Order: sequence, then structure tokens, then C-alpha cells
Amino acid sequence: MDLAALTECLTTASCIITQTTSGLIIGLLLFLVAAGLTLIFGVLKVVNFTHGSFYMLGAYFAYTVNGLTDSYVLAVLAAAVGVGLFALAFERFFISKVYASNVLMQLLVCYAFILILDDAVKIIWGPEFKSMGMPAAFQSPPLFIAGGIVPVFYLFLIGVTLAISLGLWLTITRTRFGTIVRAAAVNPSMVSALGINTGLVYGAVFALGGLLAGLAGGLAAPVRSLTSGMGFSILIESFIVTVIGGMGSIAGALLGAILIGLVRAFGSIGFPLFVEGLMFMLMAVILILKPSGLLGKEG
Repeated sequence: MDLAALTECLTTASCIITQTTSGLIIGLLLFLVAAGLTLIFGVLKVVNFTHGSFYMLGAYFAYTVNGLTDSYVLAVLAAAVGVGLFALAFERFFISKVYASNVLMQLLVCYAFILILDDAVKIIWGPEFKSMGMPAAFQSPPLFIAGGIVPVFYLFLIGVTLAISLGLWLTITRTRFGTIVRAAAVNPSMVSALGINTGLVYGAVFALGGLLAGLAGGLAAPVRSLTSGMGFSILIESFIVTVIGGMGSIAGALLGAILIGLVRAFGSIGFPLFVEGLMFMLMAVILILKPSGLLGKEG
């Protein structure tokens, strides 16, 4: 514990800028993963433990396409679309078969695919760590804001993730598809009675959740080391975000993800050996004060 270093950071503009930027990067990328997880749970009532593996696949898809085309944009798009299609196939052929089963059966199916995908990554890409490297367009000197160091790529990530967050919110709240999704989350039998194919809605929601996770993996690939099993840690953090924000709440997931990002960024200075513990402590305090989460609905 180094409270003196944390206090010094909190009283220095340059340190606040640098750590806040790092926290936003962590939080907003985490939100993309957690938003998909929250969306799937909110509509399908399935706790998708495979979601972290979708993030991992997105990173590896981006790594491969970037190596073939030397285009970061194509790499990110390929990661999003590729994982979205994989998630759709996973839902159609496997998850849809256990909707009516108990939670344990759903967890066993998801956990089996975590192991399968981890081994598949080792077979296809090898067991060693991979590094995609910084795209050429962002290999430029960082910006200095109030003395704080802010890489250009970080500003790009913040802008893109905020734009995607806004687009997701508008899709869910302002479109016919979003209306159907929200209705299916509350009363799927009524949606079906109105002539809407709920199976297609479930598949679309699962694919969208996978697309968001793959997109996060592709965006994060230049600043993350790629290895099999990399999805497990972000899966745990995504569940923490989902619980903090409120199960099924997209806005809550955004708020929870930013909180977790800032806790990690500033906690690494004051409590470098207890960063993971700080996240769980934050979750515990919020659940004690508001068991449904920050923006979750009671009951």
C-alpha cells in the first residue's frame, strides 16, 4: 500500500490526466464486452460464460487479418463480423438446445466451449504470446495535456467506444428492433403471439453480443498481449461490471465499467498488490447498499 503516491497523484494534474485516460480505456473496452454479456442475459436469461472467449477470438481474428492486409480497420471489422457469425452459430446449434434446461446445463455447455476454444487457439495460432503491434497510423508522438501523457491511439479508442456505446443505446431505445428486443426480454410469449419469430430475435441478440465482444478484442489487440485463455480475466471483470451496473442494464454496464476502469488505474498506484481485491470490494459495497446494482431494477 502506497497512500503517499496515490495522494501525490490525486493532487497532480498530469497524473490525474494520465491515469484517467488509462482508466477510460480499460473501462470502455470492458463495457463493450460487458454490454454484450448484459444484453444476452437481459433477453435470453442465459449467463454466457463463453463470452470472454469471444473477446479472445476477436483479438486473434484482428491479429490475423492485420497481418494479411496491413489494415487495422479491416482487422477490427473482421473481428466484429467474424465473432458475431460464430456467436450466431454457437447460439443456433448449442445454446438454443438448453434454453429450457437448468442453469447448470447452460454453464456446462459454455464451460466446455471455453476449453475447446482455448485449445483451438493453441492449435491454430500456437501457445506462445502474440503481439499485433501499434498500427502505422497511430505511431506518432503522444499528446501532452496539462502535463499528462495521452497516446493518440488512446484518444481514438475512447472516441470509437463512446460512439459505439451511443449507437448501441440508440439501437435499443429508438429502433423497432430495439423495441422487439425489450419486449422479448419482458414477455417473450406475447411477442411470439404477435407473430414475431422469437428464435430469430434470440439469435440476433446473441450475435450482437458476440459482435460487441469481438469488436472489443479487435480494438484492444494493438495494446494487449494475445494468448489462449486471455478471455478468462476479462470475463470475470465483465461479470463484476454487470453485477455492479445491474443485471440487464446497458447504462448500468457503462457506469460500472468506467468505475472499474478508474479503480484499476488509480488503484495500481496506491494499492499495486491489491488491484483485483479493490474491484471485488467495490462490488461488495455497491451490492450491500443497492442489491440490484446501480441502475438495476428491483426484483
